[in-house]
Amino acid sequence: MECTTSIIDAEAITTVRLLSVDMVEKARSGHPGLPLGAAPMAYALFTKIMRHNPSNPSWLNRDRFVLSAGHGSALLYSLLHLCGYDLGLDDLKAFRQFGSKTPGHPEYGHTPGVEMTTGPLGQGIATAVGMALAERMLAARLNTEELAVIDYHTYVICSDGDMMEGLSSEASSLAGHLKLGKLICLYDDNGISIEGSTNLSFTEDVHKRYEAYGWHVDEIDGNDLQAIENCVQAARGQSDRPSMIIAHTTIGYGSPNKAGTSSAHGEPLGAAETRLLKQRFGFPEDESFVIPESVRDHFRSAVTKGAALEADWKSRWKRFCGEQPELADTIETLMKGEMPETWLPGLKPFGPGDAMATRQAFKTLLASLAGKVPFLAGGSADLGPSTGTGLVGAIDISEGHFEGFNIHFGIREHAMAAMMNGMALSRILVPYGGTFLIFSDYLKPALRLSCLMQLHVIFIFTHDSIGVGEDGPTHQPIEQLAMLRAIPGLEVMRPADANETLAVWRLALSRRRPVALVLTRQSVPRLDAERLPILSGTSRGAYILSDWSENAGGQKVILVATGSEVHPAMAAKELLEKKGVAARVVSMPCRELFDEQPDTYREKVLPAAVRTRVVIEAASPFGWDGIAGPEGRVIGMDRFGASAPGATLFEAFGFTGPHITEVVKELLQAKRDKESQTEKA
Repeated sequence: MECTTSIIDAEAITTVRLLSVDMVEKARSGHPGLPLGAAPMAYALFTKIMRHNPSNPSWLNRDRFVLSAGHGSALLYSLLHLCGYDLGLDDLKAFRQFGSKTPGHPEYGHTPGVEMTTGPLGQGIATAVGMALAERMLAARLNTEELAVIDYHTYVICSDGDMMEGLSSEASSLAGHLKLGKLICLYDDNGISIEGSTNLSFTEDVHKRYEAYGWHVDEIDGNDLQAIENCVQAARGQSDRPSMIIAHTTIGYGSPNKAGTSSAHGEPLGAAETRLLKQRFGFPEDESFVIPESVRDHFRSAVTKGAALEADWKSRWKRFCGEQPELADTIETLMKGEMPETWLPGLKPFGPGDAMATRQAFKTLLASLAGKVPFLAGGSADLGPSTGTGLVGAIDISEGHFEGFNIHFGIREHAMAAMMNGMALSRILVPYGGTFLIFSDYLKPALRLSCLMQLHVIFIFTHDSIGVGEDGPTHQPIEQLAMLRAIPGLEVMRPADANETLAVWRLALSRRRPVALVLTRQSVPRLDAERLPILSGTSRGAYILSDWSENAGGQKVILVATGSEVHPAMAAKELLEKKGVAARVVSMPCRELFDEQPDTYREKVLPAAVRTRVVIEAASPFGWDGIAGPEGRVIGMDRFGASAPGATLFEAFGFTGPHITEVVKELLQAKRDKESQTEKA
């Protein structure tokens, strides 16, 4: 029997359940099981516990709610509609339809009130750890003993599937270590997955596991509304520990024939079963999307309550703006999706000097901003000394020191990326995180969500090619650049030297979107920023680094290169011009930016009339055919690397001036042969 505190509570929970079922039935697609089982705890959060304002979903100091089990999206949409968010009943009726505001899984920026895009299991709870960390970091930067403008909780509803994913373990471990007390997770423990009982594959003691992580753990009956409220309020009192509330529920609760079965998980109940369900709950059997007036009035009190909560906070924010006007202006600029102008002028070009790895150049640039840019923070997956993301002398983020700059994510690449998403969702913090390019594979699902949500997250991927050297093929990325470039919305930037690194770092900070900086382990020569159009050219994705000489012969070739391979391309140009071949070198640090340029600019850089082209990149050639063209060639890696010094490998695999020159000669000879055959014909 369901335990609720009042008749209106019971009727409201039933309304949420049946709206969710009706959405799935109308769409003939979706997941009714979780909404039926988890409705009481979601209802308790939205009506009795959370501080939120349906009239302003982006209120800075609101509590955050993450439906990590995103397949149960109908539950969230029902609550958002009932509470008065800008989501109408017609939107619920358009569930899972093209162009609707109610897609199959929640999407950030698409549906008012949705805090993040969820669906891939584990991502929600891990991102919520980043949200909770963001709250602590912002509070440390903005609050004083007399005035607190940041003080909110992050709530999560997660599932058995979330608990099984390794990502949840990575992030939960770090959340316990950092003692993120304002993170509260409710685990919908219904014991069912798609294949049947979770006992088929999942029998661990989640309670003890989370206690071992350093979390406060409690267990409740997921249908006991008063127990849910009491338990969450107790969790709110755990200032030095995140909380995991294990709510024992029944998937498909109330369904006479499908409750507690895997068939309730991911398919409509069916018309007959839906009528039986409504009959059991005392709702009209043949009506859909029924919302009793008393229930609607009950839920809409969230609008009045939320407006009052925000008004109270605004009085504190007004005082803060008076006391800290420059900081307040910075926050408001960031919240609008813009970049404060004061962040960038401190980045100065590198002058002449010894060869420098682009990872080292990045470290130097990052150090120049440390302490000057209050909302920039990041770290690495235990590779700070190698990636240049760990700054000596900067304060480390830790319990009691959330004002710090360095974040030690530990060897948790996937959690690092998901947590950066959570930090970026604050719309104030600009997080960066580093690892070797080869390990981008370990975090790709979270990176993909960065792009879906178009968050300002900066990924630092170093050790970018066979230049890694002696560590061998396990650590030498081959296919990773092609993978990253295939992700819509990601700008992949591979600079050729220290000054191109400066240019891409400026872009990464200013464009307020996901960016991957791909940097070398090995040193590369410095390009002359005073003589060459490096800074302006890089901002367009590709540019003419060295053009055809005036006295060169009639044969023309374009050499296109990225990163460290720009330098052998320059060496090849010199060799070719000694042989009477005019060679243009195009540096292309970011193909995505180049693709955005007007046709006139792209034609200027890569004129269609010059069909002899060679693309040089020490990675998979996949995706370069469009630049090389039908008469060009790509010098890339179509195999794994080997263990040897980096310079040896570049020589062995043909990334040298002489080898590029030989390839050009072959292409020109083939062109002459073809022209000769045409003349004879």
